[in-house]
Amino acid sequence: MTEYGPGQGPGPKSIGEDDLARVLAEQTFAVLATNRANGHPHLSTVVYDWDPAERVVRISTTAGRAKVRQISADPRAALHAATPDHMAFAVAEGTAELSEISKEPGDATGRELLAMTPGFDDPDDERLFLEQMVKDRRLVIRLRVNRLYGTVLAD
Repeated sequence: MTEYGPGQGPGPKSIGEDDLARVLAEQTFAVLATNRANGHPHLSTVVYDWDPAERVVRISTTAGRAKVRQISADPRAALHAATPDHMAFAVAEGTAELSEISKEPGDATGRELLAMTPGFDDPDDERLFLEQMVKDRRLVIRLRVNRLYGTVLAD
């Protein structure tokens, strides 16, 4: 195993938009940064879904969460996703919007949440999922990405 001292070892290298999108697509967990009223960042570990065609990150959450309140007050947000070995990362910056809270099984929000899952073979499981989204008061955070950046550590 090679040991690196200060100023030695692999350095950061910028990566292109396609590679950044691939980092986002290959990960499941990331850190969402929103802005508190006092100006300090609020960080939340989230499970997300990346739609490269629309350049939208979708995050399932529940009403009443700090991130929901903060996005309502200031929609600027960023998502940081790293590869499992932490040798590359991508940041998606943009403007976040909130869907309606799912109020009826199968409503538009419930269907959007359902589309973020791998799907269900059994229609009863799908029905139960949609009912649970209503019980949980789930909604979708949509981060409309206008800037992607990140690096990979070069050998």
